[in-house]
Amino acid sequence: MSAAVVVAGVGMHVFGRFPEESLKDLARVAVVRALDDAGLGVKEIDAVYSANAMAGLLQGQEQIRGQTVLREVGLERIPVVNVENACASGSTALREAIMVLRAGAAERVLAVGFEKMFVEDRDRSLAALESAADLDVVGGLGLQFTAVYAMRLRKRLDEGTLAFDDLVDVTLKSHQNGARNPYAQFRRELTEKEVKSARRIADPLTLPMCSAIADGAAAVVLARADTAPSRGRARVLVRASQSVSGFTTDGSPEPSATTLCARRAYEEAGIAPNEVEVAEVHDAMAPGELLYYEQLGFCQAGGASELLATGATRIGGRIAVNTSGGLCSRGHPVAATGLAQIAELTWQLRGEAGERQSGRPRIALAQNSGGWLEGESATSNVHILERADRWP
Repeated sequence: MSAAVVVAGVGMHVFGRFPEESLKDLARVAVVRALDDAGLGVKEIDAVYSANAMAGLLQGQEQIRGQTVLREVGLERIPVVNVENACASGSTALREAIMVLRAGAAERVLAVGFEKMFVEDRDRSLAALESAADLDVVGGLGLQFTAVYAMRLRKRLDEGTLAFDDLVDVTLKSHQNGARNPYAQFRRELTEKEVKSARRIADPLTLPMCSAIADGAAAVVLARADTAPSRGRARVLVRASQSVSGFTTDGSPEPSATTLCARRAYEEAGIAPNEVEVAEVHDAMAPGELLYYEQLGFCQAGGASELLATGATRIGGRIAVNTSGGLCSRGHPVAATGLAQIAELTWQLRGEAGERQSGRPRIALAQNSGGWLEGESATSNVHILERADRWP
């Protein structure tokens, strides 16, 4: 039987624009905060899985990104494994860390993701994002993820299963949550008029619906349950860790990569979708959250609009989604996103989310996607966490 794994500590650098800070500066803050949260020193970490997607293209640092960043924190003489998997780089690093712990090859492992997307030429950042698709298919088209989401949502609007007001309402919810998050890139609530009247980026998406370029870092310390320091607080267990690659479809109806991954995660955790009480999903465009309601089984196909309207996905609702503000409000420094989701869910399960706290949850789910393959995400990762101790 594999060893039980706990989230021992989490830490983040605020997401946003930091022209004076380097990749090393961003990562250092997140790592030190995660280690401090876990009550561990650098000498107590057995291995590191380091996630970064764009430093090669944007900073020119290739091949040994993790080693160059982490040696300044004192993480040396241990395995440092570099992970690159598009927008799912952070959650992929997390999964690899979980696997090595379950295998008994380590006792305490750090997963860290860092990204610096603001450079002197924004077009370089946009080109770097475009490279996360199959260039044999989309090369030279200038096709960004904004357009991919727009096409998916346009289809739903044309079918009548979603309305433009649904897209607006979920965006307002995201920014309302982000306004409560001290780590978020955008911390201001928006009005309906601001969302509706903003510049169209790709019909039907307006600017506030879209995630922006961001700098940032996030880190998670994982440990075997029998070696994790006791911190006098609720333990957060990893109940499931699943990953699937994208695939080429033949046009026939079949589950999405996210749905396949979620089903495997629910089976591993031994739970049903309706047991999830708080979730972080990969809404690179805020209305994408609506699509994930259905793909993750939070409602039936075509039921996203109704689920949103009931208030069930708001803070305090039956299944609070993106309490952090999601990618559009919290921000999306690509390789840090998946680990930022885990940080938010850990705070929720411990009861440490402050103004964003959504009740007293026991089960949490993180869904993180990356890349694009002809209509499918190139990677989809789903993690399920559980608060192991009773709420007082």
